[in-house]
Parts: sequence; C-alpha cells; structure tokens
Amino acid sequence: MPSYLDAFYERRDDLVHITPQQASDFAKSVAGDFNPLHDPDNRRFCVPGDLLFCLILQHYGISQQMQFRFTNMVGANIGLIFPKRGQIYLSDNAGRIYLEAERQGDVSQDNAFLDQLTRDYAAFSGQNFPHILVPLLQAENVMVNPQRPLVMYAGMAFEFSRWPTQPPQLQFSDAQLSIDGKRGDVRLKFDFLDQGQIIGRGEKQLIISGLRPYEQAVVDDLIAQYDSWKAAYTPS
Repeated sequence: MPSYLDAFYERRDDLVHITPQQASDFAKSVAGDFNPLHDPDNRRFCVPGDLLFCLILQHYGISQQMQFRFTNMVGANIGLIFPKRGQIYLSDNAGRIYLEAERQGDVSQDNAFLDQLTRDYAAFSGQNFPHILVPLLQAENVMVNPQRPLVMYAGMAFEFSRWPTQPPQLQFSDAQLSIDGKRGDVRLKFDFLDQGQIIGRGEKQLIISGLRPYEQAVVDDLIAQYDSWKAAYTPS
C-alpha cells in the first residue's frame, strides 16, 4: 500500500537510494528539522537518522519492543541494503553498517499505525532544537560550539504494553542531560497514548560534543539563525 514515505527514497537494483534532495525534503517538511547537515549542497551532508528509522519500520513492521543504534552517517549517493531475513541492519555494498536494530514480540503491519507513529516521531524529534535542548544546556551552563555544533543521533528504543485500538499519539514526557567534560549525553523520553491512556514508552539518545560555557547572546544568535532557515524554506 502506498505510503507518504515513498516520496523520500528510490529502490534500484535491490538497493534503497535516498537523494540529498529527498533527505532534505523529509527533514524539513516531515520532521521540521532545519539542521544544515541535511541541506543538499552541504559538504558534510548526511541523511536524517529519523528517515532511516522510519524506513526500517516501513520495511519490517512495528514490533512490540525495538532498539536502534546508529553507527555511521549516511552520506550522498549511498545504496543501502535491507536484509531480507535475520538480523536487521542497514549497510552498503562495502559492508559498512549505518544502523542496527533489534526487535522482540509481536509485529504490526498496520499502515495507519505506521504512518501515525513515524510522522509523530519525526515531528517530535525535529523539535529537539531549540525547544528541548536549549533549556537543558542552559540549566547546566553549557552550550554547543556555535561554529560547528555537533549533535549526533546515537539511538532510540520503544516498547508497547499492548497494541493501540487506533493510531496512537506520541507525547514528550521528560529530558535528561549528563555532562562529562566537553561531551553531553541526552535522553529524551516520550509516551504513546491510546485515547488518553499510556500504552507504550520510548527514549531517544543524543550525543553532544564540543561543549563550552553558556553565553546567552551566542545562543540567541543560533536560535535566530535557525528560525531564519525555517522562515526561508519553500517546499520543493
């Protein structure tokens, strides 16, 4: 059955290809994520981890418990292999692995459930900066390097206690930040709601490097720049 995700990848020669423009369109139009790393002309371009996560669910379905670990960033012009059986991981023809996944429990292939979960998760994830991360960093009196802000997607996990009776809603529940020198480990927690009842929980992990003392004026400039990218965006 067709999915909105079909617009963000191509399948050729048993490989999944994501063009820089498709990756950028997903980041901006679905996730509301304006990280310049996802701009097609950025020399450090990478495919959003959230798109890879969504494609895993589209390909393999939603298991009651799932864990994901990102090991490398997917750049431009990389064909990805989705194994037909056995362990779930995304790799290229050279054997380089980009994402590993584990799953347990029953599997749902319900398309409405899949579309709602992936859209909600991408939108939640895209709001990390500045709405969640800036207050966390400010509370610890640290900030990212304004010349090269490095916020890396490390992994995520979720579990459902039961399947929803209708497509569930995702709701942010908590955020935690631990600092070790110039590195920060962030855990963003969320719940899945079915008609107001919590039926599942999840957590996203981020790594922030190059931390330095907090400067409000610099952070204000970063937020203003980010907002200007959003304001200038025109869907392709």
